[in-house]
Amino acid sequence: MAVSYKKLWHLLIDKDLKKTELREMCGISPATMAKLTKGDNITTDILLRICKALNCDIADIMEIVIEAETARGK
Repeated sequence: MAVSYKKLWHLLIDKDLKKTELREMCGISPATMAKLTKGDNITTDILLRICKALNCDIADIMEIVIEAETARGK
């Protein structure tokens, strides 16, 4: 399974925010923003800060993607 933050990027577009603005609002580092951009795992604390800044639920910014091999039982 993998994590996708596509919902976060769509939400930023809807709210007319840039990634740098989100980073400043949440107090997260450039390295953490790079992890988000690459779809890497980040801590729940960071996810909650993002949710608080954007006034949204965690399901509004991320989703779990079941990879094809996992879905076939490999």
